[in-house]
Amino acid sequence: MFSPTRLAAVAALAPLLTVAACGGGSDGGGEESPGGKVPVSAAFYALAYAAEQVGGEHVTVATLTKPGGEPHDLELTPKDVVDLGRAQVVVYQKGFQPAVDDAVASQGGATAFDVAPVAGLDLAAPEEGHEGESADEHAGHDHGAQDPHFWLDPTKYATVATAVGERLAAADTEHAADYRANAKAFAAKLTALDGEFKAGLADCKSRDLVTGHAAFGYLAHRYDLHQVGIAGISPDAEPDAAQMKDLVAHVKEAKVGTVYAETLVSPALAQTIAKEGGAQVAVLDPVEAVTDKSAGSDYLEIMRSNLATLKKGQECG
Repeated sequence: MFSPTRLAAVAALAPLLTVAACGGGSDGGGEESPGGKVPVSAAFYALAYAAEQVGGEHVTVATLTKPGGEPHDLELTPKDVVDLGRAQVVVYQKGFQPAVDDAVASQGGATAFDVAPVAGLDLAAPEEGHEGESADEHAGHDHGAQDPHFWLDPTKYATVATAVGERLAAADTEHAADYRANAKAFAAKLTALDGEFKAGLADCKSRDLVTGHAAFGYLAHRYDLHQVGIAGISPDAEPDAAQMKDLVAHVKEAKVGTVYAETLVSPALAQTIAKEGGAQVAVLDPVEAVTDKSAGSDYLEIMRSNLATLKKGQECG
């Protein structure tokens, strides 16, 4: 249910949305971009990268979360909403970014494609200082939400990429075969990446993964690591003094050698816990955006950099 603030914001945008809808094409409200390419709007980097890889030369992709922006805290401008209304396909993840959910709901068109149902969101959002839980393990807890960071498990990301290919094929039937072929090729790259992570993290001295925020649950679950997030699912959900004390105690007791900071979040908490717990600090990227601080130019490069960081930090053979 929308808050009064969000309802007011949507109401204020209504005239702009009407203009956008009136300009829509026959395939669900979007407009064809210059050069005959399919305009795609993606909510955040991982979805945009998948759309680019699958869409290839037939699409133009705009990302609602700008480079360096924290996707959890995204707020949309009126122009963002109008641009979203002009897309032929809007790729988003319901429940992750409330501002995007509201904009999609306010338009109610057939252009929106929610990846959540196919992403395999089977980990509950952990509390601070807790690893990701399965849906069954989560029963009876009251924090309710699911971990949205599916793309850090390459196999789940491949499933979403395949679904994006089918959605683009439905929107642009003329190039359906190309979308499906591109999706298959991208999924193969992700399968290879999964094999690299399996081999690289098979034999590690430490399997405790202490991270800046609880974004690595799917990665940890896939590769038999045990995530302990300093902050919660959102980096803003910082631990209190008692939780900080518990985290330091865990680092000491489990002999954790590395605490992982992140690219888009202040490293201060990770540095404090590492210092108090006698550990070092390394940077692990949740691939929520690509910036000049990223250790790579795209998802695949950053994930391989993450693997190298984990192999060193977890002391893997």
